[in-house]
Amino acid sequence: MRVCVIGGTGHIGKNLTPMLVEAGHEVTVITSGRTPVPDEDIWASVRKVQLVYGSDGWTDAIRDLRPEVLVDILQGASPKLYEALRDICEHFILCGSLWMLGRPRVVPTPAETQGPCLSEGYVRRYEEMLATKARAAAEGKALTAIMCPNICGPYKVPLEGKGGRSIDVHMEHQRGEPVVLPEPGNCLIGPCDAEDIARGFLGAVENREAAADHIFNVGSAYALTAVQFVETYGDIYGVTIPVEFVSWERFATEVIPDWGANYHFGGNMCPDISPISERLGYRPAYTPEQTMERAVKWMIDEKLLPG
Repeated sequence: MRVCVIGGTGHIGKNLTPMLVEAGHEVTVITSGRTPVPDEDIWASVRKVQLVYGSDGWTDAIRDLRPEVLVDILQGASPKLYEALRDICEHFILCGSLWMLGRPRVVPTPAETQGPCLSEGYVRRYEEMLATKARAAAEGKALTAIMCPNICGPYKVPLEGKGGRSIDVHMEHQRGEPVVLPEPGNCLIGPCDAEDIARGFLGAVENREAAADHIFNVGSAYALTAVQFVETYGDIYGVTIPVEFVSWERFATEVIPDWGANYHFGGNMCPDISPISERLGYRPAYTPEQTMERAVKWMIDEKLLPG
């Protein structure tokens, strides 16, 4: 099949694109050019189109590629893309985030609206996703959405104990400096390897009928408590990282006041992956601990951290 991947050289795309090639698909990646195209041999057969998402004429340029399957990892303008390609594209696959669903009511959390979402951008994108999904269903087109948790693994600095992706904080972890968490430290954090997330997209591409008109969560087989998350970094770095506890109010107002960072320690990211496992055969290859270790190894190999 002719598969077009928007964001095909990003964290997920770097893993998904080779999988699609190996599965025998004709692959085109849309890239802004900010992220270099990997130089591995498997990328030689991939068509590369440099295009800025949302720029003048961008939907026409993608339409000219006549994709049978469109994978939109950026998912910032679903209605426009659907309108431009609805008569030629057979399957639209969108990338979303667990954060769009809002604060979970239950864990593992199903891929449906939970509490209010705190991000205006995510609220808009989620509303557009649902509207486009409904339109596709009414018009007999296949549309699938994949909701991602915290993305980990090689190619990107992983989440750290202060809710960001800071090399400096990882160096603090290497030195065994204390980490402050909201008491009692049992919020769930679910790092998932980008390679495993890509497997979810591949499953949707190759199982169109089973994937159509569904929103799926992807993720690891289980999540870690915040304390386990910090302890895992201690194990990886070979140090003991002391944990200090404060109330949630103090944590969210004094320790990490940015909600986009502190939400990692209050949002309970533990997605229910049973639907995508049952319908598409999704099986994550890495545990949270393994993907965190893979990410740290990548940082050291890239000399972002001392070895």
